[in-house]
Order: sequence, then C-alpha cells, then structure tokens
Amino acid sequence: MDKLRILWADDEIDLLKPHILFLESKGYKTDTVNNGREAVEMIGTQNYDIVFLDEHMPGLTGLETLMQIKAIRPHLPVVMITKSEEESIMEDAIGSKIADYLIKPVNPNQILLCLKKNLDERKLVSEKSSMSYQQEFRTIGSMIGPRLTHQEWYGIYKKLCYYEIDLEKNEDQGILDILAMQKTEANAVFSRYIENNYKDWIQGKSLQTPVMSHTLLRNKLFPMLQDKTPVYLIVIDNLRYDQWKALEPLFAQYFRIENDDLYFSILPTATQYARNALFAGLMPLEIARKYPKFWVDELDEGTKNQYEGELVGEYMKRFGLNIRYSYNKILNLQAGRKLADTINNLNDNPLNIIVYNFVDMLSHARTEMEVIRELADDEAAYRSLTQSWFNHSPLLDIVKHIGEKGGRILLTTDHGSVKCQNPVKILGDRNTNTNLRYKFGKNLNFNSSDVFEVRHPEEIFLPRANVSTSFVFCRENDYFVYPNNYSHFANMYRNTFQHGGISMEEILVPVIEMRSKT
Repeated sequence: MDKLRILWADDEIDLLKPHILFLESKGYKTDTVNNGREAVEMIGTQNYDIVFLDEHMPGLTGLETLMQIKAIRPHLPVVMITKSEEESIMEDAIGSKIADYLIKPVNPNQILLCLKKNLDERKLVSEKSSMSYQQEFRTIGSMIGPRLTHQEWYGIYKKLCYYEIDLEKNEDQGILDILAMQKTEANAVFSRYIENNYKDWIQGKSLQTPVMSHTLLRNKLFPMLQDKTPVYLIVIDNLRYDQWKALEPLFAQYFRIENDDLYFSILPTATQYARNALFAGLMPLEIARKYPKFWVDELDEGTKNQYEGELVGEYMKRFGLNIRYSYNKILNLQAGRKLADTINNLNDNPLNIIVYNFVDMLSHARTEMEVIRELADDEAAYRSLTQSWFNHSPLLDIVKHIGEKGGRILLTTDHGSVKCQNPVKILGDRNTNTNLRYKFGKNLNFNSSDVFEVRHPEEIFLPRANVSTSFVFCRENDYFVYPNNYSHFANMYRNTFQHGGISMEEILVPVIEMRSKT
C-alpha cells in the first residue's frame, strides 16, 4: 500500500524537523514548503492526502492559501495551525471548510491524532462499529424470545436499527450478514408474538397492551395540548423507525428531542386502516359502525382516507377537547410549498395537523419504477433517499418555522414497510384485494403455515364484506403472489418495500415528541 502523503506549509518549517521525522517513522511521507505560494503550486502538481497549513506566513496568509487550495482541490482536507486563538480567525477558517484546527505549539501526538481522525477515521469507525456489534450480538440474541414485553421489543428493534445504521458503510460483508440473520430471527419471533397477543390487545383482555394506532393520540398528543405551547402533529405516511433516525439530525438543529418512542400499528399495517384508526381513536369496524359516512370499504371506489380531518374533530369532541385546530394533507410538492408559504396563518392555533404523504409515494414508486428501484436498492439507500427528500422539501421549511416560533412537534406515522424477499402462493377470486402483504376475501386458498389467518375479522375489529370474508397476513419478509404467471410476478416484486403485514418494520413505528430550542 502506498504511503499517505502530507504537505506541510509553515514559514518556520526548519523548526518542525522532529515532527517530520516522527511522521516518517509512522509511515507517512511528508513534503514541506515555507510559504503559501509554493504550497499552492505543489497542490497543483502533486497528489496529497492532507495539508497542514500555518495561518501566519509572509506573502499569502494561511487563509488566503486555504482559499486557493480549495479552488484547486475542494475535497482535500486542510488542517489550520496557528498561534492565535482569536475567535474571528477560527470562524473564518471553519467557514472555509477546514478539516481541523490546531493551536501552536503542537506536539507529535497531536499531529498523529489529527491524521488518524481525518485519514483513518472511516476505517477506525468501521472497526469500532464491528467490534461493538460483535460484543452486543450475544446480548441481543439472548434477549430475543417469546415472552418479551412490548417495551422489550422496542429495545431490541431500536438496537437492531442502531447497528443497521452504524454498520451501513462497513465493508466487512460477514458482519453485515450476521446482523441481517439476527434481524430475520427477531422478525420470526416477533411475528409469533403478534399472533399470540394481538387479539387480546384489541379486545382489551391484556394488562400489557401497548399504545396502538387507535390509542396513540389519546396517549401522546392530547396530554401535550395541556401546555400553552402550540402543538404540530406531523404524520409522515409510511415512515419507518430507521428512516426517522436518518431524519433526526435535521430536526435536532431546531428542536430538542424530548421523547424518542415507538408504538404498534394495527393490522393491516396499511393507510386505510391504520391512519383512519389513528385519527378516529377507533378501530376500523367501530368507525364503519359509528361514522358510516366517513368509512370507505377497500373495494369501493374513491379515496379511503378522505375524512381524516372530520374523524379527528369527532374524536376531540368525544374527548371533551374544544380547541381551534387545522388539518392539512400534503399530496404533492405544490401543496407543500403552499402550506410553507402560509404557515404563519397557523401560529395562533393550539393544534395543527399536517399529513405528509411522500414516503408512501416513494415506496410505491420504487415498486413501479426501475430508476427509483436503483436509487433505493437497499435499506441504507432507502434511508438516504428519504433523508435527501426531507432536506430539500417544503416540510423542512415548515419545521424550521415551527422551531423559530417556539412550537412543539409530535412526529409520527401510520405504519412502516418491509423489504419483501420470499414469495408465498395464494389463490383468490376477483373480489380479493390487491395488497401484497395481506388479503381478504371469501374464497382464499393458501398454505395455512405460511400466513396468520383471522377467520372472524370482527374479533380484531375489522369490517368484512360478507359473512364468509376472512383476512390473512404475511409474516416477516413474505409477499403474496398468485399461481398464474407466478415466476414473473415473484421476480417483479422481490426486494420491493411493501406494507400491510406483520414485521417489526411495519408494526413498530416512531412517535417522537420534540420542543423548539427557541
């Protein structure tokens, strides 16, 4: 392997010979110059890995030299070294995108630490991350079991998400495979956990029922309204917990994260069911019975979530909350920009609800468009694409405004999605729904060991079209495919992100409380 090359520019370079010899002994090749003009010339003709630059030199100053270096090699790391600790000089240097800042006199170990940080950081971080996960692997494995509480499942899923993000740039495929296998094992046990407990939760027969879609606002939002600070409920459709962690640094610029939590989406983990339940404070069957004009059956024509504003209004009336609120649903860029432009009009409302549909559209576009599939080829790319969208979206402008006005945010979602890899055969009639992760109908034919079947949907408070309608749900990373043209459709939908079934990614979803730093 070639030695890493350093250029050191200092008008007192002769006094730094011991440092140069020390670096040579550590395997670094160092070229030296005593002024900025020569440094710029060397940068133009040679390839360097890093530059040490004295701030105070005759002729071109360190900052002037820095600007010329960045014009030639904008991504070359430059470390500024100076005798001065004046704040204005530091700000100028940092604003010019230096890699590091050292105060004279520097000792050899400081220089070595700086080199490790800037040149070997990725390798060192990768090794540290791998070691950390290897140490935690046994702990997580010993925790995964059938008798966990929902809080313990929160802990396991958060840890798996943490290591998935921490290791996403790791080049050790072996450690990535181990993490993937552990996540698969956890999802298998989690699926059994849901099947064993879900009916008792919904029917109120369990003392250990988690917060779920239909109890989320009562448990999380309504207590926040007791504060005089305006609250913004932001629901980003189909946002997984790992995607939230990718967005968190952007929110953290303007808000203090007061509570980073999870809740359980109801089944099916699909917008029509989970989000209507969230806004109504009722299960789907209860909505259909109590507010029939606000419920649209899945096989009926029309938008299935067009009455969320009305449902949340009825919910607050039942709860005795007589407050002024707004409800805005953002389905496209134009609507997002319009809300960002008029957000000042909402400042005096105690509650403002914003539903943002981008991530769900991204998931569907990834299924249908080859170019999006390539952009979001895996979990890490899916997170990155979500982060890039948010960073350039009107929603970020809205979030900034809320932060500047001193508001609070409850950020959440209705369900997540899972990357599907294992096709499962099912046969249904023409009245069977099209979702790949759950099916309902009266003539479904499937292998019972492949699915979680609910023969009596009213037991989990789901409406059904007729007396013989049943629901079946995919587990883990399975997805339904019809026998006709099986191979074609199995390949078409393999590695796509779908929702509606049972997995940690779909069911354990974020609910985050944050308060403005202002």
